[in-house]
Amino acid sequence: MKKPQLLVVLLAVLSCVAIVIFVPRTKKSETDSVKENPENQTISTQSIIDGAKTVLTGSQKIALLSIENQLTTSKTPKDSLVVFKQLSKFWADSVHRVEPYLYYTYRAALLENSEKSLTFAAQQLIDNLTTPDAPPAMLNWMAGNAKVLLDKALIINPNNDTVKINLGACYMFGNISDNPMQGILKVKEVVDKNPQNVYGQLILGLGGKKSGQYPKAIERFITVLKIQPTNMEAMVNLAECYELSDQKPLAIDWYTKMKTMVKNPDAIDAIDKRIKELKK
Repeated sequence: MKKPQLLVVLLAVLSCVAIVIFVPRTKKSETDSVKENPENQTISTQSIIDGAKTVLTGSQKIALLSIENQLTTSKTPKDSLVVFKQLSKFWADSVHRVEPYLYYTYRAALLENSEKSLTFAAQQLIDNLTTPDAPPAMLNWMAGNAKVLLDKALIINPNNDTVKINLGACYMFGNISDNPMQGILKVKEVVDKNPQNVYGQLILGLGGKKSGQYPKAIERFITVLKIQPTNMEAMVNLAECYELSDQKPLAIDWYTKMKTMVKNPDAIDAIDKRIKELKK
């Protein structure tokens, strides 16, 4: 089992993980086509929707067309908002496709334009930004949409630290700028003011891990675990950083600690396999 797969399995035991855990992509998606063409660094919303439609059954196509037709007859923004929410629910509940779900949640949030709706839709995008093994073009698409929502949310509430951290995450993980430090500084601004901000520490840790700065990432994840000793996301990333920096005994120690905390059979099996591989 590859390490990214291990991460997904372990995080699936959490109730607050990204929607990608609960709404898995189908075997062949627009994301897959991007992976097959690594030089393609851009992706359009229309291509995502069109790609998702190719896997629909006959009854699903009819149901989707019925909802989409309501957009052409919508007379007010309130009417369109209802339709976008229906489309979001359709792709999540009936088809289990994360990309269209994220897009229509984004569209609904833009129309509703409340701090709550904007931050919720942005968080769904950010959570998927930090999942393993996503192609750069998809990350860029998610980060670009998230930034639009976050910029609007900051206008409503300039003091929302979570929004500031997520905006930094867009730069760190979404390739929306040639200067990732721009994102790191946004997150550090919040964390330097409040070192107890677990989410900010976690995002900085994930950024360090992504850039291969494992000692810095390890320091951040340890900080998170001092504040929240049962934070599974910090724990699994800490173990992987030890593994990636060739500190196998410490990686084994943390995987072993995780094993005592989870009840999910798939997660336990994944941990056992990883420990066995590290002991070879």
